[in-house]
Amino acid sequence: MTSSATTCRCSSATEPSAACPPTRSNAWNDTGATREPARRTGTGRGVVRAARAPSGHVPLDWRSLVTERPVVLDRARLIDGTGAAPVPDAVLVVEGTRIRWCGPAALLPDDPDLRAAARIDLGGRTVCPGFIDTHVHFALPGPAGDPALGVAEHVTYRTLKVLERLRTTLHNGVTTARDLMGLDAGFRRAVAERRIAGPRLLVAVTMLSQTAGHADFRLPGGVDGLAAAVAFPGSPCGIVDTVDDIRTRVRALVAAGADCVKLATSGGVTSPYDRPEWLGLRPELVRAAVEEAEAYGGLRVAVHAIGEPGIAAAVRAGVHSIEHGYALTDELRAEMAERGQFLVPTLLETTAEPDPARVGPHIHAKAVHWHRVAQEAFARSVRAGVPVAMGTDAGLTAPHGQNLKELGLMVRFGGMTPLQAIRAATADAARLCGVDDLTGTLAAGKAADLVVCGMDPLTDLDGLADPSHIHAVVKDGHLAVDRVGVLAAAGLPDLT
Repeated sequence: MTSSATTCRCSSATEPSAACPPTRSNAWNDTGATREPARRTGTGRGVVRAARAPSGHVPLDWRSLVTERPVVLDRARLIDGTGAAPVPDAVLVVEGTRIRWCGPAALLPDDPDLRAAARIDLGGRTVCPGFIDTHVHFALPGPAGDPALGVAEHVTYRTLKVLERLRTTLHNGVTTARDLMGLDAGFRRAVAERRIAGPRLLVAVTMLSQTAGHADFRLPGGVDGLAAAVAFPGSPCGIVDTVDDIRTRVRALVAAGADCVKLATSGGVTSPYDRPEWLGLRPELVRAAVEEAEAYGGLRVAVHAIGEPGIAAAVRAGVHSIEHGYALTDELRAEMAERGQFLVPTLLETTAEPDPARVGPHIHAKAVHWHRVAQEAFARSVRAGVPVAMGTDAGLTAPHGQNLKELGLMVRFGGMTPLQAIRAATADAARLCGVDDLTGTLAAGKAADLVVCGMDPLTDLDGLADPSHIHAVVKDGHLAVDRVGVLAAAGLPDLT
């Protein structure tokens, strides 16, 4: 990887993979609406050969009308997300919802409108792309709550709690998030229309597994605990037991507005009836799901897989990402690296144990064992060249709003450099999600998704997890939060 301290790069520093080919049209335009994506092809062996941008058409309304006057952010230190060295004494120009220009101050074009533009002195603060969490669960409460209580709560009350989690996550530096079970497409639309504050959303809606698998939370009395306590009305059921079942259910997810498909090919730590080392979805069902997802424009397929049998079934079916991947073997790592399939390690989730008094000794014992396996195995995946994207599993044992702790854990457990960890949470995460034409790097034409840091992430990466060090967050050229008033004179519109 070649570094440069004199230019602000416009694309990822690695070649796009067959599993996650480059996007060719924006998932969202400046209004939050989508455009029909071009199909994309890859050449990887056994890999899905098309992928589409996220869905959901949003009408134009007054919230999308942004004054197109440039704002010049001066005396910045840019980390552009590509893995390149920081650009000192840099300038970034925001115009409307987009980045108009970024790079060394000495190269700033001498345009009349820039000379007359509002000029904000950042005082040497580091500016990063908005961070991307590719694995969250906003419908789950995190370690401070009990998801089972949702059975006794009104849907409106659960919705309002989701809004709090969305706002907290955005204010703490995450401008795009992929919700891999729980939220429906209505939340994505509300965020895109700027009716509520939150990260740009991609939603899987629900998770698919076989009976007694990781998506089966049916209680002895017959109540579906997942549907009653976590899902929102109208979300498709996640239980599939035949090839026909899973084909129909993938189509139902498309109809529900899903941006991606979430499968569970192994048991889970928190699920009541299985173990992570068990196969949670038969290989023929996984292949059928991938085929259906490809047929519907190339929806990306994310797979919860912890034990080796489940990981192998997913990798060899050509899915786009392995979520968790704790029991990866060297053989499977080599296959993922060859295909360009991503690992989303969810290390933050492994740093906290569930309360045995609440979850019971069975689930607690699973957590203790598998979390240790995960932490010990991650470095081997990094050394094997498996592409990595940041994901936290926030909502389970990982709390909402502490997403950026994951970056420090990738350095600690994986031996990544801070720049590599930042890239995994920006450019590479965007590529996995299929929004790399829109966000993930600081480059002209990209969405103005910015995080202004009050410290140097390259010397204190763990400091990003402290909200007081996130001085300001800008999403789509709109000011989400400004804790110290550094952008007060910029005239950027408020997000909501």
